[in-house]
Amino acid sequence: MATTTDFDRARLTSAPRVRSLHMGELKITYVPDGLCLCKPRGWLTGATDADWAANRDHLDHDGFLPAAIGGLLVERGDRALLIDTGFGPESHPDDPANPVIGSIYGGEMPDGLRRLGREPRQIEAVAITHLHLDHLGWAWSAEPGTDAPPFAHATHFVAAPEWERRDLAAEGGATEERLAAFAPRVRTAEDGEEIFPGVRVSYSAGHTFGHTTYTITGGDRRLIAFGDAMHAPIQVTHPEWGCVLDHDPAEATEQRRRLVEELSRPDTIGYGNHFADVVFGRAERRSDGRFTWVPVA
Repeated sequence: MATTTDFDRARLTSAPRVRSLHMGELKITYVPDGLCLCKPRGWLTGATDADWAANRDHLDHDGFLPAAIGGLLVERGDRALLIDTGFGPESHPDDPANPVIGSIYGGEMPDGLRRLGREPRQIEAVAITHLHLDHLGWAWSAEPGTDAPPFAHATHFVAAPEWERRDLAAEGGATEERLAAFAPRVRTAEDGEEIFPGVRVSYSAGHTFGHTTYTITGGDRRLIAFGDAMHAPIQVTHPEWGCVLDHDPAEATEQRRRLVEELSRPDTIGYGNHFADVVFGRAERRSDGRFTWVPVA
């Protein structure tokens, strides 16, 4: 695996690219949909100006914290599962009055799948980590020139607690009307359930009421797709830095601390959906006892 010194640190602020791993019979591919430029002080509430000055390489030249938006394609032979569906065909410019996020756009995922040799109709199921806009976009949005979302044929797995309290999602823009667009396709998933060969559900409440991670096992390795338990690589070093959108800040912090320890274990890879162009990696312990994110693809 890589070390802390042998990757281009410009990737920490770059737009996401397609990245792939092989784990036994499974092929795991990150499929970009877009990008959000977060405002660091508003987004990660535990960090000060001095903290960001000491970690300037995580911010772009305009001072934004870039957050990738996309989904994880899990393939086993002819079968395919998609974890999260991006932001969809929307684009919003920066509003200077918004202290949390700047510009955000999506829309790339369906064509990205096609370039990988997968038509959206070949995705048998979608697994949702949580009910926030940037993970649900193509669950309710039709592709331009069509009248149905690209995954309208597929089962949509949502953790039972997250779906039961879907009323909370409206606070983040996932309105009742939007959720209704894919509600008939939802099947609630239980903690520990295997929803696809090698893919199991793990409840990880904190960021949302029923936030979910997916643990993927293959070839004597495991990959933890941790959704929004962490939003940026710097949180691997500073799990005490919470996100302004965390539903339960104390529980979210505990989840991050436990997650970082898990990501430091042998043969364990993490998938950070929002981790700029370093979405696959592991946690490596530093000499000061903290951890750092090391890309592995």
